[in-house]
Amino acid sequence: MDPTKMKGKNGAGSELSEQIKEVTKESHVRAENTQLMLNFQRGQITLPQYKILLCSLYEIYRALEEELDRNSSHQAVEPIYFRQELARLESLERDLEYFFGPQWKKRITVPAATHRYTERLREIGRSSPNLLVAHAYTRYLGDLSGGQVLAKIAQKSMGLNAKEGLAFFAFPGVTSPHRFKQLYRSRMNSIELSDQERKKVLDEAVRAFEFNIAVFDDIQKMLSITEEAL
Repeated sequence: MDPTKMKGKNGAGSELSEQIKEVTKESHVRAENTQLMLNFQRGQITLPQYKILLCSLYEIYRALEEELDRNSSHQAVEPIYFRQELARLESLERDLEYFFGPQWKKRITVPAATHRYTERLREIGRSSPNLLVAHAYTRYLGDLSGGQVLAKIAQKSMGLNAKEGLAFFAFPGVTSPHRFKQLYRSRMNSIELSDQERKKVLDEAVRAFEFNIAVFDDIQKMLSITEEAL
């Protein structure tokens, strides 16, 4: 069933957050079952895997947050623009400096799938800012939901001390993840979109998961080449 045909608020269908959850259900399961994420959930992630993942997350969030900043007054972006609460770039920079040292920018290593992901974010930031909503929702709320659990797994499996190298998972600007996610969904659901625009956002949400799956798979493939260098 096309979720945009389920009439509701503003005649545009049921709540956007519910529709995204529905259309990405299968992709979400596939992302969680990539080898990299299975290793992470089982506490079997290695330091080389984690470091390459951080490198990719840095490039992804750099593109996403620069485009969100540039489009912060756009009618679709403004309601879900929570820079102080959600921005991940500075946290990732701290983690990368911890693992790679002060020259960390010269040691960034990412797979081709990461470049494709960031190119897409730049493209829609320039031409279709509405679609940034799909990427912001899937990335931020996903990281906010699983962050604390994954941080504990990462700390234990890699023997990290305290919070060193784990800044990415911390959201100091969010006192209650549950309440904040409710607020975020409410703000997102308030965005006025035509049926056609909504369909494009839903398609882009599926695409966002596909990009992440490709990144996870590529990281797994490139480990044999980069493990010694890392």
